[in-house]
Amino acid sequence: MGAEYHVGVIPGDGTGPEVIAEGIKVLNAAADRFGFGLKYTTYDLGGERYKRTGETLPDSVIRELKQHRAIFLGAIGHPEVAPGILEKGILLKARFELDQYINLRPVKLYEGVDTPLKNKGPAEIDFVVVRENTEGLYAGAGGFLKKGTADEIAIQESINTRKGAERCIRYAFDVTRKRNKGKKLTLCGKTNVLTFAFDLWERTFYEVAKEYPDIATDYAHVDATCMWMIKNPEWFDVIVTDNMFGDIITDLGAMIQGGMGIASGANINPEGVSMFEPIGGSAPKYTGQNVINPLAAIMAGAMMLDFLGEAQAAACIEAAAQKAITKDLPSLDAGKMGRGTREVGDLVCRYVLEQ
Repeated sequence: MGAEYHVGVIPGDGTGPEVIAEGIKVLNAAADRFGFGLKYTTYDLGGERYKRTGETLPDSVIRELKQHRAIFLGAIGHPEVAPGILEKGILLKARFELDQYINLRPVKLYEGVDTPLKNKGPAEIDFVVVRENTEGLYAGAGGFLKKGTADEIAIQESINTRKGAERCIRYAFDVTRKRNKGKKLTLCGKTNVLTFAFDLWERTFYEVAKEYPDIATDYAHVDATCMWMIKNPEWFDVIVTDNMFGDIITDLGAMIQGGMGIASGANINPEGVSMFEPIGGSAPKYTGQNVINPLAAIMAGAMMLDFLGEAQAAACIEAAAQKAITKDLPSLDAGKMGRGTREVGDLVCRYVLEQ
């Protein structure tokens, strides 16, 4: 037996526990195949706990999560909890407290998956977005004046530090070099309007670029980035951007790669504990019906193994999922896959062990 990795599991809300169960099933198959161990600790975090106790993510749980190498997250979102409570109390708190300063989102169209883009296929849609994950507008700086009156003022400040921008940009250059594909890194910003924040980002970007002479660089405003993602997605190799713009363009990326059912992502602290998740929400209307697509969670598990250093196992899971898509699944939409959630997990496990 090789290394053993300690993984915290947050199944979350709605269909989160269902897709995480299939992700763990596939992870265990890969661990058996490649000879390493996975030890899981499950945490009861989400809407039901909040309804019972008023707790979101207690400090005691943060301390425990810091003892793990990675976190496997289902989905957060409960129809009986007001928007923002769980997102800020669990997702953002975890990112900030664990200093998961990189949000990593592959945008990859797999063979056999439909995209809404005309005349585009897997050769054209294969890039990565590196999003700064702990600063910007999501830092929570700001407040209200005269709230609830006709003179109400709401201020939301974007916090950008040289340290935060530089470590994100440097990580993006490293990702570009490791991919070794287009070897081009695009800075996505809005220098013509957000002249303070993106002046800092742009200066930092081109200063760090001097250390990576093998990587081509360019810049695109965020609105142009959205246009080119639709018209010419093949122009992109790796995109680096701030927290808010990254949140927006990665959802656009999920749509052009075939939808939330296949999109996965990571919240990374390269020196600490990182969190891996399917991008889609908790989809409460499908809870318990065995119809939700687990492939995004399975792909998130593959990303986790790659982060842990088990690149061969990660590639095996990705290849197994691609085989299932190509051979067995007519659609990735809930209820239209031709198989149930558990059956898709079984199928990917079989292909992992057969390779």
